[in-house]
Amino acid sequence: MNFSTQEATLEFAKKFSHYKDFYLKSNDLIISKLGLGTFNMEPYKEENYLFHYIEAVKEAIKNGINHIDTASNYRYGQSEKEIGIALRELGSEVKREELILTSKGGFIQLEYPFPQNPYTWIEENIINTKLATYEDIELDQHCLTPDFLEWSLKRSLENVGVEGFDIYYLHNPEMQLARLGEKEFYKLIEKIFKRFEKLADKGLLKYYGVAVWNGFTSQSVEELLSLEKLVECAKKVGGENNRFKYIQLPFNMGKTAPYTQPSQKVKGESCTILQSAYRLKIGVINSSSLLQRKLFQKPFSAEVGVILDDTMTIKDDVGLALQFCRSTPTIVSSLFGSIVPKNIKQNCEIAKVRAVPRGKYDLLYKL
Repeated sequence: MNFSTQEATLEFAKKFSHYKDFYLKSNDLIISKLGLGTFNMEPYKEENYLFHYIEAVKEAIKNGINHIDTASNYRYGQSEKEIGIALRELGSEVKREELILTSKGGFIQLEYPFPQNPYTWIEENIINTKLATYEDIELDQHCLTPDFLEWSLKRSLENVGVEGFDIYYLHNPEMQLARLGEKEFYKLIEKIFKRFEKLADKGLLKYYGVAVWNGFTSQSVEELLSLEKLVECAKKVGGENNRFKYIQLPFNMGKTAPYTQPSQKVKGESCTILQSAYRLKIGVINSSSLLQRKLFQKPFSAEVGVILDDTMTIKDDVGLALQFCRSTPTIVSSLFGSIVPKNIKQNCEIAKVRAVPRGKYDLLYKL
């Protein structure tokens, strides 16, 4: 089986029936409201290879998380490979079709151990093989040609050891918007989505999406993407039944623009990216739920704690931050990163508490 199925993901969720509204149906996926991310900054630092995600992935799955996210460039492919090792070590404890596995393509991933000369590696693996030209590569690290993306996808599948991804994201395409200009940029998006549709037909991906950092909320027109135009591109190449179903963006208690800032337009009406996604029927996956732990420089106020959990079940600010993301209307699943199994188990304690109702949740923005 290449992908998750509704039946298998539902059976997975039933194993954790004591959890409170911790699973959500999105398209034909039953997905956990928390997902495990595998990103670490500065992949060229040797210290990023002194740890691994193997035990973290196993612990996450054992505690009810069936959404595992990675990307081709995370730790130069090591994160993908460690997910694969974890799945093999779990063996019959979990079925492939119970899991939502996602990756991303767009950055030139290189590989670990680091090549002595990255430019030589790029020339040998990308330029000489005609996956792209030097003009296609932005800042020596980002490439959006359909041929490169297909090659990158296949490498990622090999790294993880699966035949297909449930969601495959175009990674930070806004990096090339200024260089190309809006007209040429969306022409390129059409070509990419057309290739993704073909790859979906071949069984290499189930759905595709776009993962950004500031791309959907930026104040700069040079990197602001229109979700409506992306949807139009998908419909043009894939019809009404196209597989463009998800976006991924950062959202947390310190970065609330997706919920509060009108940055998009749908049918001429200004709206937030979360409102836009809802109207256009695009699922939202939230990255950076803990803002790389920068949220915890001082304790949250007592008022925040009461609003997010009046049962006082959640014992720390990390849990409250995840409860905030998990309770946000229209967000499908929120990613957090951790390599420590006991921390993952503790984070899953929020599953024993119900999400905050909309009316109460909105009080947080008035504090």
